[in-house]
Amino acid sequence: MRVLVTGASGYVGSHAVKSLLASGHRPRLLVRDPGRTGRVLAGIGVDADETEMCGGDMLDREAVGRALDGCDSVIHAAAALGVTGRRTDLVSVNVTGTRNVVGGAVARGLDPVIHTSTIAVFVPPAGPVITSDAPLARPRTGYGRSKLEAERYARSLQDDGAPVTIVYPGGVLGPSQPHLDAMPAGLAAGLGIAWPVSPGGVSLLDVRDLGDALARCVEPGRGARRLILGGHYVRWPEFADLCDVLTGVRCRRIPLPGGLMIALGALLDAAKKVHGFRYPLTRDAAELMVTLVPSDDTVTLDALGVTLRPLEESVADTLRWLAAAGHLRPSRAGRLGPVPSGATDDDARRHPDAAQ
Repeated sequence: MRVLVTGASGYVGSHAVKSLLASGHRPRLLVRDPGRTGRVLAGIGVDADETEMCGGDMLDREAVGRALDGCDSVIHAAAALGVTGRRTDLVSVNVTGTRNVVGGAVARGLDPVIHTSTIAVFVPPAGPVITSDAPLARPRTGYGRSKLEAERYARSLQDDGAPVTIVYPGGVLGPSQPHLDAMPAGLAAGLGIAWPVSPGGVSLLDVRDLGDALARCVEPGRGARRLILGGHYVRWPEFADLCDVLTGVRCRRIPLPGGLMIALGALLDAAKKVHGFRYPLTRDAAELMVTLVPSDDTVTLDALGVTLRPLEESVADTLRWLAAAGHLRPSRAGRLGPVPSGATDDDARRHPDAAQ
């Protein structure tokens, strides 16, 4: 099938392209900068010549329409995250973009139309486990409101009988993120500066598994679906302990009650406007950190035939990449850091993961 992908120069979209090619599909990419997209794809082992690129912005309805014409399906993976403090027009990207791409695909009769949402639309959660029929939250942040509005639009199309599949991923991690943000950025800051230990936990999903899941959603005739894919849920102390084991270096921990964590996030939001420093804790992120509960992914994993890779593998690959890319100091990456230039064979043996 010819599948249009938005966000192909981003983290999730690029891995969706790779998985589509592996599954025998023909990806068409809506891109603003073909050169940048080509470099991102090359970074994960994808030859851009195997794809078809269409120049345009998803906020341009006519450009989106031209890209959709002749396609059988679409994966809408482009989004502005807005959780870690990057300033952007969240409503334009997350709402207008969804209307143009998802709405345009439905109008043209594409099947399926796949919308990448987020588990954050259920946060703060109403119960101890997040499921696909859980009530939507009432977020107070710009990011949360923009994603919720896009979510409601996609659901309205489902209610009208459109074959829209909505996928709800958790916190995405893994190697080769084109622009450091969200979960990998938080991981680098936690190990490099300090690890806030608060109530709650985090759902961790490998970007490679998410790419495979999105590609497997490309199956016509399944109708409307809502697929929860939060990934592995761990509490913050357990996550810190896992990083200690993998790196061999104990990270600095700062215990913070939930209310204080949210207040600190709000304070940092205000401080960043004045001083412009980077630390990926915001009020949005803090609320997710202290209130998130596990998700029930059983239906999604069974429906798509996806098996999630072990959490230890995903975290190790993320840390190894963060260190290699210069986002994490070698002293904090420990045994996952790159072997120094001129190291002896004995050094390499003491850093077996870095030599791989």
